[in-house]
Amino acid sequence: MSLRYQINIRILISSLCILILGGSIAIWQARGAVTKEIDSSINLAVQLITFGFSQASQTPLNKTDWLLKFNSLNQTRHLSIQLKEPSGQIISFAHGNRQTNNVELPPRWFIDLVAVHYPKVEHQITSFNGEQITLVIQANPLDEITEVWQESIASFSSFFLLTLFTFLTVNLAFNKALKSIAVIVEALKVIETGQYQQKLPDFSIQEYDSIAKAINHMTGELSASQQENRALTQHTLAIQEDERQRLSQELHDELGQSLTAIKVMAVTTGRSPTEARTDIKQATDSIISICDHLMTVVRSMMHQLHPLVLTELGLKATMEDLLNHWSMRNPELKLTITCPDEVDDLEQKISIQIFRVVQECLTNIVRHAQASQAAISLEIEHQTDTGPKLRLQVTDNGQGCAANRIKTGFGLLGMRERINSLGGNFTIQTQPQLGMTITATIPLS
Repeated sequence: MSLRYQINIRILISSLCILILGGSIAIWQARGAVTKEIDSSINLAVQLITFGFSQASQTPLNKTDWLLKFNSLNQTRHLSIQLKEPSGQIISFAHGNRQTNNVELPPRWFIDLVAVHYPKVEHQITSFNGEQITLVIQANPLDEITEVWQESIASFSSFFLLTLFTFLTVNLAFNKALKSIAVIVEALKVIETGQYQQKLPDFSIQEYDSIAKAINHMTGELSASQQENRALTQHTLAIQEDERQRLSQELHDELGQSLTAIKVMAVTTGRSPTEARTDIKQATDSIISICDHLMTVVRSMMHQLHPLVLTELGLKATMEDLLNHWSMRNPELKLTITCPDEVDDLEQKISIQIFRVVQECLTNIVRHAQASQAAISLEIEHQTDTGPKLRLQVTDNGQGCAANRIKTGFGLLGMRERINSLGGNFTIQTQPQLGMTITATIPLS
């Protein structure tokens, strides 16, 4: 059900309720008004007739004269007047309803609702010659009911016009609002397809303009995130290709040449005479040296691809081995680590991501920070409200960097993505010449 339909239905129901209530009140008031008007007319007619007869007794008139005077009351509204003589003869005065002669009568149901039963009123009058005459007055409220009906029609017509005007006003207002909603919905459909460059226009209605600004801000953030993800994907693919190329080159340069040298030495040794013991000793020493070199190269390549010690000995031993490796290669950098034994019980996916983050942190410290000290802290925080969390903190005393340069590094972006993939939070605190602190918090439950 559309919003326009709901609003119109509510206005219609409210109008009908008001109409029914107003009609009931109007009919109740009309009944009271008609009753008061009839009672007042009857009392007035009785007083006028009594006064007329009293005047006639002071100034005797023949019967024809006072009947003519009395007949002048036939225009009295709402009343049907009759005279009953002592002999029982009825003298009637035709009462032509001025109002109802030229005006359409109200419907019967309205007359039944408004009209009240009025009994005949009889009043004894002494005529100028001493005769007792009975005045019979019968109420006839039809012309008053007709007036009430006309007033009700005018009132209900005004109410109908007011309701119609309300419908038109509400629909005109909602037309503009619904057009704004349609624009927002269409824009959201476009945004849903991944076109985050879609922007909503400014609206004259403040509420819709606030919604449009919020959506535009959201699409701007989504567009920036999309661009970062695309750049990160491209960077990851480039690193992948570089790594494959480097491994291929090392395998070709180191392993291929070394195996070729070993083969040549082995062939030469096999063809040498038995008395050339010195040459055999030199060849075997060379083969041993080359094999040691190959083992070092292969071990280094395997460590770069995946640290086997992580699977065999756990995260703590792997972290310590990683720091020893970096300390040997960078003796000017003092590295310290704080790591409890319980980190060895972490899931494999968490352990490998923590290892890669620390590995990237150390790479950045050596390449860019120009630091003399770096500290790595890894601890498990037990919190009753949110459950246990793994907290990693890497701090150095290097040159740091400005906050606006943080998003430009793929290393930091890659670390953030690794932590976010585990449902954690990744924060960076840094200032120029004040070092950098990287904190990662990962839920464990």
